[in-house]
Amino acid sequence: MRASSGEKVFYAVNYFVLLMAGLLCFLPLVHLFATSFSDPGMIMAGRVSLWPVQWNWDSYKALFLGTRIVDAFGNSIVITIVGVLCSMTASIAVAYPLSREYFYGRRFLSLAIIFTMIFSGGLIPNYLLVKSLGLVNSYWALWLPGMISTYNMWVVKTFFQNIPRELEDAARIDGCGELRLIMRIVLPVSLPMLVAISLFYGVAYWNNFFNVLIYINDTSKYNLAVLVQQMIFSASNPQLAIDSDLQKAITPEGVKAAGVLVMVIPVLIVYPFVQKHFVKGVMIGSLKG
Repeated sequence: MRASSGEKVFYAVNYFVLLMAGLLCFLPLVHLFATSFSDPGMIMAGRVSLWPVQWNWDSYKALFLGTRIVDAFGNSIVITIVGVLCSMTASIAVAYPLSREYFYGRRFLSLAIIFTMIFSGGLIPNYLLVKSLGLVNSYWALWLPGMISTYNMWVVKTFFQNIPRELEDAARIDGCGELRLIMRIVLPVSLPMLVAISLFYGVAYWNNFFNVLIYINDTSKYNLAVLVQQMIFSASNPQLAIDSDLQKAITPEGVKAAGVLVMVIPVLIVYPFVQKHFVKGVMIGSLKG
């Protein structure tokens, strides 16, 4: 079936808008890449746009030799991996019983959980609570208070609700218990959705900035988000512990661009491997409401 003239115009406008949106997201990264690999003199002269001018690695040398970027990278990995595991376990543990109609009191608990999406305790009460629990300067201050995202948990709960009951009935007839039912039936069927939610949690933990700044006092425990932010808002780079020759061979802009890329690239690397599950999970969620 051939598309009408109106449909062709509609598709053309859609493609144009999507292309522009893609370029708006992609070009800043290209500019950062060009800045981080360009000669400092060319950067200062403003001659760097979308391609490196006179390729130079000194910005990355200064970044890795003069900052705690390696330690911060390791801290970000620990925060993200442990945080995603805790959040996914807690979200599934809460979402599954709420998705079963035979769970007593699920309506009241659901309303109570949704209430937290509208009202929160605020920064000062949260800090006082974390401090009273002795979690300040500990990564548990990042994991425990925000272990469950109400929105993400509700998506998991809605998906569990739409799993055909025939699968569960067949499993129960074969003598499958509740825990085995979750591990053998519910979770494998929900894999695309779980990957999508894990990606949401992972990006949130990887980019966690405010909570780290508030609850973590030890600079050796800072993650990439805080370290890069401190570099960006510093007029110069006094935290660079490098020799004078290398200090003269770099510009703050080049080091900052390199730091931002080091923070962004891991997410860009991981996404293609989960894209199939991510897209499938989003599509299933849209079809099943």
